[in-house]
Amino acid sequence: MAKKLTVAVIGCGDFAKNFVPLFKEHPYVEKVYVCDLIRSRAEDYSKRFQVEIIDTFEDALKNPEINCIANFTQRHLHGPIVKSALLAGKHVYSAVPMASTVEECQEIVELVKKTGLTYMMGETCIYFPCSMFCRERYQSGSFGRFVYGESQYYHDISHFPATFLEDKTSAGVPPFFYPTHSTAMLLHAVDSYVTKVTAMGYVDQEHDGIYEKGINQWDNVISNGYSLMQLKNGGVGRINECRRIGHKAPSSCISGFYGTKAGYQFSNAQHLVTKMLPDGVELEEVSDYVNPEEMTKHRGEPDFKNRVANHGWQWDDFAPVQAKERARLPESYKNLPNGHMASHQMLIDDFCTATYFGKLPTVHAWLAARFTIPGLVAHQSILRDSETLNVPDCGMPEMAD
Repeated sequence: MAKKLTVAVIGCGDFAKNFVPLFKEHPYVEKVYVCDLIRSRAEDYSKRFQVEIIDTFEDALKNPEINCIANFTQRHLHGPIVKSALLAGKHVYSAVPMASTVEECQEIVELVKKTGLTYMMGETCIYFPCSMFCRERYQSGSFGRFVYGESQYYHDISHFPATFLEDKTSAGVPPFFYPTHSTAMLLHAVDSYVTKVTAMGYVDQEHDGIYEKGINQWDNVISNGYSLMQLKNGGVGRINECRRIGHKAPSSCISGFYGTKAGYQFSNAQHLVTKMLPDGVELEEVSDYVNPEEMTKHRGEPDFKNRVANHGWQWDDFAPVQAKERARLPESYKNLPNGHMASHQMLIDDFCTATYFGKLPTVHAWLAARFTIPGLVAHQSILRDSETLNVPDCGMPEMAD
């Protein structure tokens, strides 16, 4: 019988609180520890979730009882944290992004190859209903050959947690260093990867100590990044990452997806498919299938569109397109919190199940690299006056080909 998991959650900030109960209640998990550099945060988690504290990350690496690290540290620390965990013989679940340099991404892939350990990047957006719908329809053949898609992560900096904004040295991270909420949706839908990218950036003009040289550790002044990415399958993606933008929800979405036979468009709870006909197109509305069920129930209310624009029903609630994935979740998750378009439960079940049975998780190291590296190269394109750059690829594991 496979060995149950003992998980050390590293980083007890605003995000990890959504995941500790999911690890704790998963049937393949034996025990959960929590750890944070700020002791009071770990103590709060310990009381709230009835779990034990482990004093330091180094202690977690040395503890033979702990066989999994769940990384929820600041995003620029992910590469070093993940590499240290893998070198210590621990399986790893990590929040996005994979790492902050192309070289770190490649090193993580090589470590997973060498050790045979499980690594999974917790990319929420592969389970977003719009992405799942496009993947489902594309794989059925009804879109034809993929030609063009638009996906974006529009998250204004004013909507970030106060604890994130307090640290001016890290708050001004280049937008394309956090690219996977936009790249993953499109690339996962079409099962392809990026070969070339050209990008442009918006130089921030707010002068509030975030996107300014001499303040953040990257000397980054770019708050919005816009790119065109050439895919291996011949199609093109317009991928944007914006942090100064008059928008709230949906923060991540595929707004357009086009093949040779049909196209998909999405805006404010309306999802439309256009199918090519000999004398025009046929319009199909698929909103009830793609929107969360609770959202659909409220469609006729006067403030419906305004609530959608303010993230109404876009956290815990499942959509019909997610039914198959929802059905495989453990019974113990029924009354637990969820998040990010109901993706949290699916992600933790993915990791725990894959690690327990020694299988590849959904967003394994090779796929995580394909989602992350294009963004890192896109930022370099911005710095090089929108030069078109080649994007290195780490390939795929044999069992996933």
